[in-house]
Amino acid sequence: MGYPRALTAKQWGFNDVILRGGSLILDRPLGSYVVENILFKVAFPAEFHAQTAVECAISLHPFVRHRLGDIASIHITTHESAMRIIDKTGPLENPADRDHCLQYMVAIGLLFGMLTADHYEDAVARDTRIDRLRALMTVVENPQFTRDYLDPDKRSISNGIVIRFRDGTSTPPQIVEYPIGHRRRRTEAIPLLLEKFERNAAHVLSPQRMHVVLDLFQRPDRWDEMPVAEFLDLCVDKSKSS
Repeated sequence: MGYPRALTAKQWGFNDVILRGGSLILDRPLGSYVVENILFKVAFPAEFHAQTAVECAISLHPFVRHRLGDIASIHITTHESAMRIIDKTGPLENPADRDHCLQYMVAIGLLFGMLTADHYEDAVARDTRIDRLRALMTVVENPQFTRDYLDPDKRSISNGIVIRFRDGTSTPPQIVEYPIGHRRRRTEAIPLLLEKFERNAAHVLSPQRMHVVLDLFQRPDRWDEMPVAEFLDLCVDKSKSS
């Protein structure tokens, strides 16, 4: 199934234009891989390469919240894509800048034990402790993290953090390989995904329509059999439209 001429048409086909006359070769047969491995962003409003780093930072919050002035260094191990995309030093100009800075997101997790959209706003970013913590951070690549990130059977998004104090002690190493919302952590993600849907859908659905949709989620057999168009109709509440 498909449209081979889009690939093989002479002069204007994909093979001639992009591949210089070569042939498109797929890493795997066409199928459902992308759908089965979709990532749901449900835990933190953070660029995905930092999701596990934020989880590590939040788990370390109880160890450091009363010892911020004693921290000597913060060592972050990550994968190549994170280093290329979100390893960022220097001034951060706006929320979009901050949510693409690995160090900023880690600092927020360490300081507050959470990360919300509000933490990217100027009111929080003015907290001088954030940049002090950022200045103590080093970010290095762990080659195994990178290999596992690129492995199609794993697609992990690993990060690790160790914090060392001035007295020579350190926190337990924290490593998280798979973020909540990854295929390997689906069970944890589903309640958070439902909560996120309900919170956001409440802006556009009436309580009555919300009840219908949420009830459908509790009946997967009915939901699986429902045509996509019928489900989408449920998500358009004409009673709330202007």
